[in-house]
Amino acid sequence: MTANHILVVDDEVGIRELLFEILRDEGYGVRLAENAQSARQLRREIRPDLVLLDIWMPDTDGITLLREWASSGLLTMPVVMMSGHGTIDSAVEATRIGAFDFLEKPISLPKLLATVGKALAGGRAMPRAGLTLAQLGKSKVIQELRQRLDQVARIRTPVLLAGERGCGFELAARHLHAPNTPWVAPEDSDWLSANPFGPLNEAREGTIFVSEIGALDRAGQKGLSQLVAKLEKFNARLVCSSAEPLAAMVADGRFDADLFHQVSGLTIRVPSLGEHPEDIPDLASQMLMLMVDAHGRVAWRSPQAQAWLAEWLGESADDTAWLRAGTEACELRAASGRVLVARRLGDVDLGETMWLLRVRVAGETPAGRIAMAALTPRETEVLSWIAKGKTNRDVGEILGMSPRTVNKHLEHVFEKLGVETRAAAAALASRVLE
Repeated sequence: MTANHILVVDDEVGIRELLFEILRDEGYGVRLAENAQSARQLRREIRPDLVLLDIWMPDTDGITLLREWASSGLLTMPVVMMSGHGTIDSAVEATRIGAFDFLEKPISLPKLLATVGKALAGGRAMPRAGLTLAQLGKSKVIQELRQRLDQVARIRTPVLLAGERGCGFELAARHLHAPNTPWVAPEDSDWLSANPFGPLNEAREGTIFVSEIGALDRAGQKGLSQLVAKLEKFNARLVCSSAEPLAAMVADGRFDADLFHQVSGLTIRVPSLGEHPEDIPDLASQMLMLMVDAHGRVAWRSPQAQAWLAEWLGESADDTAWLRAGTEACELRAASGRVLVARRLGDVDLGETMWLLRVRVAGETPAGRIAMAALTPRETEVLSWIAKGKTNRDVGEILGMSPRTVNKHLEHVFEKLGVETRAAAAALASRVLE
């Protein structure tokens, strides 16, 4: 069985070392952080099974760090607060935010081990991280979106979210959703035709989210209209989204006019990623942290690669890129393109060698430069000579390797760039390797 990993955050070196020795002797894996900054960095790289967090630290106190993790969706592991001079108010506040327990220093060995055991047992049932609207960005357009949503959060009127596909409809809808109430979001729309009242009991006092209502057929539209009429009886709120221009669809007869008036009285536009490209690096980092929670340690070590990603999404018109290393993927979409960020085990270094396995390029764009970031230095050398028209034998003589080894490197290059021929790889390289 894999050992549980515990992160100890305390500015006192003596306490850190003592806890390290005790916990290691008990068979736990232990990481140490001397302040909140170090703890933040470690949390970006790993999801510990438990955090022992000191309240009083010089840079940022533990309560503030706990609140940061909670607000950003990263409080997905049990946290036990520690303090040598804590107060009841501190313990209550930490518990309110989401701390599992509170230990008063000096900590006795039996108390420490008992609390650690309980916290680890409780942590197995905790939810994993998920993106929130707060993580969608800090730009002005996102701040304005949050303000608008906050203004209408307590209103039970149906809300229509309009924008481009992939812009974050569900994140906006969940921001409207009241905590500790039902959230019902059926994966398909067949139920609207068969039994539009089906989710109402489950969604009582909560929220029903229906995505892409512009794609509903006539039967689905009729069912949605019937559902709207019953919402008040169950005190349920309806939030719909549509990437289709519903007003235009009403005008040409493709969408029911009465339904449009029922759901569009309170319409909020959700901006696309292309409208706030400055948020993309942070958002991509947040998605990497989701991979940490799901599959282990992940690292994004290249600020340059982040900049390329933001530049590409902000400027390219038709390119589609897949940043992938598996079959399950999280999706980001902008007006200018789509990025699929997939989960993988182990370290991910976008700036050097191991990620970004497929890119399709329709022209000269920064997407090609992102693709090249996935190649090893040796693969880049091989490709640069191939782009100059050299044969495998020529490249082997230049780089001191056999033609067979050159061919193996080329196979890796083709896979990572998502191309099938030497000509396609050379064409991409000629636009990027200057």
